Amino acid sequence: MPCPHHDIKIIQRSNRQSAVASAAYQSGERLFSEYDQKQKYYSHKSEIVHTEIMLPPHAPPEYADRNTLWNWKSHKEDTVDWNDQKYGEIWRQGWANTANRYLEAIGSPARLDLRSYERQGIDKIPTVHMGAAVCQMEKRGIQTDIGNLNRDIKAANSLMQSIRQMVRHLKGWIADLKEKKAALMEALEQAKEPSIPELLSRYLARRSEERVDWTAKGRLKGTVGDFHKVQEALGFLQEKEISTVESLDAYLDETSGKVLAARREMKKSEKQVKTIDTILSHIDHYKTGKPVRAEYAAIRWKGKKEAFAAAHREELDAYNAAIRYFKANPDAKSYRVQDLKAKRQELSEIVTGKKGELETVQEEVKVLRDVRHWLNQVLPPEQRRATAEPGKKPSVTEQLAWTQEAARNREAQKQPIQKKQQDMEL
Repeated sequence: MPCPHHDIKIIQRSNRQSAVASAAYQSGERLFSEYDQKQKYYSHKSEIVHTEIMLPPHAPPEYADRNTLWNWKSHKEDTVDWNDQKYGEIWRQGWANTANRYLEAIGSPARLDLRSYERQGIDKIPTVHMGAAVCQMEKRGIQTDIGNLNRDIKAANSLMQSIRQMVRHLKGWIADLKEKKAALMEALEQAKEPSIPELLSRYLARRSEERVDWTAKGRLKGTVGDFHKVQEALGFLQEKEISTVESLDAYLDETSGKVLAARREMKKSEKQVKTIDTILSHIDHYKTGKPVRAEYAAIRWKGKKEAFAAAHREELDAYNAAIRYFKANPDAKSYRVQDLKAKRQELSEIVTGKKGELETVQEEVKVLRDVRHWLNQVLPPEQRRATAEPGKKPSVTEQLAWTQEAARNREAQKQPIQKKQQDMEL
């Protein structure tokens, strides 16, 4: 995209300025000023690529000489109307038209428009002109205040563009939903309640209103955070074809049920693994402790027997515990170690699989609970719903507060009717 810079300045001799000196600086040429009889030349100007004097057809041809033109302009004659702003507009438009003709001639789709964004009707913040010195510092990697400001402006413009795209996407989705509703048997019923995208748009608007007293940076940061959260949630809801509060609540209940079922399956499998580990442990203690117990029983001398028992207390205690366990659970002795280990491996794999499934479902529940919380901010009290972690009871205090608020609203609606009836009786 072409980025021209068109700078017009009024040179005033009263401010010790010289038109000849300015022309010498802009062109990089050596010019002589008839006013102060001095030569004007700026030897350090080395970045000039092209200069040209473009005369209108009626201008004297001698004015094609830069020295003649600007010495003539330096004389105080009846030429002050050149400083009128309207001529600046004409010159800028002329330069844009000329540039656009050449862009068109080379087949470029780009076009110049030197009007401000506001005059073009573009909702965009303009950047600040940096100037040669600032540009050189930025090129060398030195960050400047103007450069940082322009980067913030570009970031803000990019954010606003993203928000506008999101709004267009929401409008398109809403239009698509309305078309689908017309084909459904429950279209009339669904039309009475707003869709989730509409409610989330209200939520974003409400969040913006809550930040009116924040700093510009704080408002921008908050808007970005809300935008990303809502955008991700909308993608999930669209994937699951959830478009109404009723379908959201139904899917939330279904998903919460999956979480509870997965937890029950895990607990059941984990309990079986624990039982198998206990049996395997007692079988091992029984096998390793049996010869120790036999050797202990064969000792006749009391002192020697006590010493042996003290030395093998751990093995003997484990063996006795195994005897007590198998006495209380006689079926446990009939299991083969190989079968128990195979069953344990199978149950461990089930637990691992359920953990992965549970993590996925819990992520879905979190998104659904977040959306339901956002909707509660814009729905009337009677349509709000307190949500909690699967398996836990929702907040009774929150639900009670909503019930009381709904009752106050109903009472407030009755008062104008009662007053109207009283007025009619009078």
